[in-house]
Amino acid sequence: MKIVFILGFVAIISALPVEHSNYEDDHAEELEREFQGDMIISEEELNKFNGRIEERLRWTNNEVPYYINMTYFNSDQAEHIHKAAVYLNSLNCLNFVNRTSQKDYITVSGDATGCSSSVGRVGGSQTIKLKPNNIESGCFRLFTIVHEFLHALGFHHMQSSHDRENYVNIKYDNITPGKEGNFNLYGTNYVTHFGVPYDYGSVLHYSAYSFSKNDEATIVPIHDLNGLIMGQRVEMTESDKLRVKKMYGCI
Repeated sequence: MKIVFILGFVAIISALPVEHSNYEDDHAEELEREFQGDMIISEEELNKFNGRIEERLRWTNNEVPYYINMTYFNSDQAEHIHKAAVYLNSLNCLNFVNRTSQKDYITVSGDATGCSSSVGRVGGSQTIKLKPNNIESGCFRLFTIVHEFLHALGFHHMQSSHDRENYVNIKYDNITPGKEGNFNLYGTNYVTHFGVPYDYGSVLHYSAYSFSKNDEATIVPIHDLNGLIMGQRVEMTESDKLRVKKMYGCI
């Protein structure tokens, strides 16, 4: 199996059609204290620049076992987590299954602050953390859960792309002090977008105001967004789906 990171961008400097009045609800994954907000990565992995493209980090035979720790969730929340897995299965590439005795699997657990996930298959039980909330709020927006599952499949955030400077400008003066590392850029020896162009609308892209200290944009598109919204969590784009299929050899 493989693992990599999603990349590609398209946007405009003048218009940033991004709602941030209900920011905590819409971008709950950015509230975590993990690397880039919601990715659980060890120091060893950070220094292992070829790690994210190693095939050993992909899920074997495209099967992704997962287990929901019901200590943290009610039945409606558990059903919504299952719904995210079913959605990913609908891509006709992956097979998310309830964990039985598989050695490597995802444990979906609760969290007090936000949402986070390991990147790729790390071995044994790995955790996706979701702060319990009402359905379609905070970490329990369907495509926020999908976002975390995509990290577990092996994808980094879109704006980590090696070619992002052709698509966005990062406004470091507007970033909350100490959060600059959330905007790290990775080279082609660490991430790949499988030849799929940068996608402003990707479900894995940050919003224009991510980690802003002053309500000013931290990510400014260079090209016209053409109606796309950076940071949306309402759908996977066709580019998102294509990257998954290319990573897991379905096309």
